[in-house]
Amino acid sequence: MEWTNLGERTVYENRWVRVNMADVELPDGRHLDHTVIRLRPVAVATVVNEANEALLLWRHRFITGAWGWELPSGGTGEGEDPAAAAARELEEETGWRPGPMRLLLSVDPQPGISTSHHRVYWSDRAERVGEPRDSFESTRREWVPLKSVPDLIARGEIRSANAVAALLMLHHLRLG
Repeated sequence: MEWTNLGERTVYENRWVRVNMADVELPDGRHLDHTVIRLRPVAVATVVNEANEALLLWRHRFITGAWGWELPSGGTGEGEDPAAAAARELEEETGWRPGPMRLLLSVDPQPGISTSHHRVYWSDRAERVGEPRDSFESTRREWVPLKSVPDLIARGEIRSANAVAALLMLHHLRLG
């Protein structure tokens, strides 16, 4: 039951996203036009301290009109190591430099329409190096107890798919 992509044409492109229309052949031989949103890979990061608190960002997303806790993240540059990109994003957005980054999980938030691939990294230590360079990314940065993660998700205070998956995984690994 595989769908076959017979080719794509670009209908819009900028430095962040490319929107294509794909000619897709279904297993029964029918064809359909399918939108494909092509994005560069995303590196995501957090730190969990000895008190089992995760470093999170409180921010507003104008697209959904929602406030919530998120993990520092950003696009991986051409040829950039994803773990190094995650560490860079964490430092730029929080002012904390993480220790060695470990891959926690990889997720594809919308595999039916997008190539957005998120690699989530974490460290168990970090040092404060100053104010965040990208302070416009969030209203505040806080150490949030992992034990509160399920309740925060249930209340809609953590909505980002990569943050939900990563924080539930860390909650399981650290608090078991």
